[in-house]
Amino acid sequence: MTDRRPPSSSGESLLFLTDEQLRQGIEAMFFAYRGFTADPDRILEGLDYGRAHHRAIHFINRAPGTKVSNLLDILGVTKQSLNRVLRKLIADGLVQSRVGRNDKRERHLYLTDEGRALERTLSDAQRARMRSAYRAAGPDAVAGFRKVLEAMMDVDMQASYTRLKESGA
Repeated sequence: MTDRRPPSSSGESLLFLTDEQLRQGIEAMFFAYRGFTADPDRILEGLDYGRAHHRAIHFINRAPGTKVSNLLDILGVTKQSLNRVLRKLIADGLVQSRVGRNDKRERHLYLTDEGRALERTLSDAQRARMRSAYRAAGPDAVAGFRKVLEAMMDVDMQASYTRLKESGA
């Protein structure tokens, strides 16, 4: 006989989520993202930078010497958009662009001391929020949350994410 009980609100029966439960998850993701970006947004606002600048700074810090083409792939933005962001970060002394040793057409990106300081300030704010949330949720929830996030990534994003994790940078 088939069990026809409705799924519990605790998410125990994950294969049988209702549209309402999924909607609640979507809304929780929207509000969590707002919270996750709120602290860095406040810091960046006074510097005339936005989230695109933050993402560029984060991933340049994560992989010093990364090529512009790699950053384009990771961020999933247009070349024109990234160039606008990089021009400002370079002009403001936060990012340094170096010509490739083997291929002079390549540009390798590095944070300056000022760029690393800003990245640390931004990341410290987000790490504090994540640490607090992870502690409140517990280790099983953290592992489950990571699995959900990874399962939501497109295949190309999963590949970039996996390469980044494996680089240990």
